Amino acid sequence: MFDFLGPLNLWGGGFTGALLPFLFVLTIVVFFHELGHFMVARWCGVRVLVFSVGFGPELFGFTDRHGTRWKVSAIPLGGYVKFFGDDNAASVPDQEALARMSAAERRVSFFDQPVRNRAAIVAAGPIANFILAIVIFAAIFMLVGKSDTTARIDEVLPGSVAERAGFRAGDTVVTINGSAIENFSDMQRTVSTNAGEELRFGIERNGTQIEITARPELREEKDAFGNVHKLGILGVRRSLAPGEAKFKKVDPFTAVSMGVGETWFVAKQTLTYLGRIVVGRESAEQLGGPLRIAQVSGQVATISLSAVFHLAAVLSVSIGLLNLFPIPMLDGGHLLFYLVEALRGRPLSDYAQEMGFRVGVFLILALMIFATRNDIMHFLRTVGS
Repeated sequence: MFDFLGPLNLWGGGFTGALLPFLFVLTIVVFFHELGHFMVARWCGVRVLVFSVGFGPELFGFTDRHGTRWKVSAIPLGGYVKFFGDDNAASVPDQEALARMSAAERRVSFFDQPVRNRAAIVAAGPIANFILAIVIFAAIFMLVGKSDTTARIDEVLPGSVAERAGFRAGDTVVTINGSAIENFSDMQRTVSTNAGEELRFGIERNGTQIEITARPELREEKDAFGNVHKLGILGVRRSLAPGEAKFKKVDPFTAVSMGVGETWFVAKQTLTYLGRIVVGRESAEQLGGPLRIAQVSGQVATISLSAVFHLAAVLSVSIGLLNLFPIPMLDGGHLLFYLVEALRGRPLSDYAQEMGFRVGVFLILALMIFATRNDIMHFLRTVGS
């Protein structure tokens, strides 16, 4: 199973000091993705030849008692699990080798498995990514906690969307579009990801419940590292008194529930952003590749260890989603082939599968080139500003 580290909507500052955090985050995400493939393959009785984090020449590794070669390779931009009968890391079948296999060998080859087993093995990688994200988010909520700062508005900026909509200092936001807002961070996140969308704010004002409708405007804002992001802006501020910024730790059951919710939020926002690109409502310039991930890894490492793990969780969700796209060579492409096989009662022809994999290689290379080009252009704009 070949798996690709694709673009993320992330950007960081200088590259200095980014390599180790980048490798740490990437290794965690790739390892658990491949572990999902590996574990389900073992449960299905498939022989696993190679478990690799990274591509290219092997840097170091070992062979376990089952004959699997576990290794770390030189190019840290993904990973793969190679099964018995594979011709390459993308799980393309070696037809000549399959024809020469004995009955016993075919039983432990990936391609002699029923379609349901092959689909389960392939789907296990992205599922492992989502589980990893849930676990990391849950651990953060248990050990660090969640912001417990109320969504009170202390200042409404003159001429802002908030002023025109009728917000006042002292208002507390309790719901947005019917969903409960527990803290100011929840409100910020909802507003920032819904530029141009009509939002219904449930407001508590002097003990009275009222509703205000507003559309956050899209603006460019700089973060603490000087990076420019396009966000939805309402035009309100929260002034924190000393000791007012608090984090509330939660019990394990609540943490898992919140971890599921956080994972769903990241997945939904990622898909929403990609959908807006497709219909022309968002610019694709925010898409970035490994260079941006390396940049942001170095930046979050200067904040805290929990920030690094939070990045790993977000990246894990993104990798899981990306690999479910129906592109040949990725997990989603394999699942598409298996769906066709299940409906037809027989697999696609070798020629059709080969053409599909060639298209997949082209699309992945094009995506990598586009993402890297975005990385370089954004870096040049940042340096020049």
